[in-house]
Amino acid sequence: MSETLTKTPIKIEPAAYSRISEVDFSNLQFGRLFGDHMFEMIFENGAWGDPEIKPYGTIDIAPAMNVFHYGQAVFEGMKAFYVDEKTINIFRPDEHHARFNRSCRRMCIPETDYETFISALESLIKLDKKWVPQSAGTAMYIRPFIFASEDYLAARISDRYSYYIITSPVGAYYKEGFNPVSLTTPDGFVRAVKGGTGEAKTSGNYAASFLPARKAAEKGYTQVLWLDAHQNEFIEEVGTMNIHFLINDTLVTPELTGSVLPGITRKTVTALAEEWGYNVEERKISISEVFEASKNGTLKEVFGSGTAAVISPVGLIEHNGEKIEIGTGKIGDFAKRLFDEITGIQYGRIEDRHGWVHAVKV
Repeated sequence: MSETLTKTPIKIEPAAYSRISEVDFSNLQFGRLFGDHMFEMIFENGAWGDPEIKPYGTIDIAPAMNVFHYGQAVFEGMKAFYVDEKTINIFRPDEHHARFNRSCRRMCIPETDYETFISALESLIKLDKKWVPQSAGTAMYIRPFIFASEDYLAARISDRYSYYIITSPVGAYYKEGFNPVSLTTPDGFVRAVKGGTGEAKTSGNYAASFLPARKAAEKGYTQVLWLDAHQNEFIEEVGTMNIHFLINDTLVTPELTGSVLPGITRKTVTALAEEWGYNVEERKISISEVFEASKNGTLKEVFGSGTAAVISPVGLIEHNGEKIEIGTGKIGDFAKRLFDEITGIQYGRIEDRHGWVHAVKV
């Protein structure tokens, strides 16, 4: 399906009243409450229609809607950060939009233009600026998503799509907060294969991961550490994060093989590590290598990276009944430096030397 771009100004329908009084900003849960407004745009007859922002609310669906039966859906996860009463920062929106379009291409969904995307984000943030929390570690989570919305039961590419952006004030993603999480490799499950949809941010990838994640939780672990589907040996990613290993002074990150999601925070981590003079290797790394590095004392730190958690230290990994512990039960110095640098840029405390921040004047 060819890409049809839109340059039409966004129509805005302000909400008649705000639900901000429902928000307890001292006790924010992740993804439970949503801002007063949402963005909407519909693709039909071969083109995207006029974009608009309207009050957040329900949308019309029918039982035959294509997405329920054939799964054409993609999404993104982003954050906006309170700097001061005049400025709210969005972190790397250009990278998120580029990945959004890559996911669309893989799922045969029409792409969208960046101008409308960033205009929608700016408008939503300005309208719902009071929904952006101000406490340390909090942010406004931004969820763009597109799904096939044609009412037609046929296993084919849809002719109609619905594009939305919603927002949510959030606190920490993991209940552990900044304490190290524990990981276990899956027993008989795989996440993705090269040539599949593993590198796309599509809904089905996450649905398929829920059973292994539940089994990991029943065993007392925070998340699954996914291995490659062919040899069940090479590490790919964690359920909701990319993964990194500091071995001596080398940062090793599993390479993008086509079955790994290309994380925006992952890209940020490797760029900063290179800037700081670390050896950075994006390559295959086996679970055996990690366990051996732990045994010989060269494995210094393990941590995940992602939009939701930013940096999440790993304190324990289990594989085939064998366990290794990493660190001393606290976040490592390198991971902490990365967290401080990334969040410092996001919240405007550290100079944005790389042009990663899009500042919205409110």
